[in-house]
Amino acid sequence: MTKLLTTHIATMTEMREPHKVLERSGGKPVAVLKNSALVGYFVPAEAVQETESRVATREEVLDHLKNSRERVQPILDYLKDK
Repeated sequence: MTKLLTTHIATMTEMREPHKVLERSGGKPVAVLKNSALVGYFVPAEAVQETESRVATREEVLDHLKNSRERVQPILDYLKDK
């Protein structure tokens, strides 16, 4: 079973009138289903504008690499021979 990343859903039939889907979702992303299977997500422009994108700092990247090293080390060892 697929986990949906939003609480709002719409069927392919409902997507014939996307403005109604947007009104019902209140500007939040909508999972689009066809025959009860996830097809994709319909993301209104206002939902994207709410999020603020930023670039990770050098320190954040280095901290992440240091913290994930133990988990990825077996993969790095395996790939060393390839």
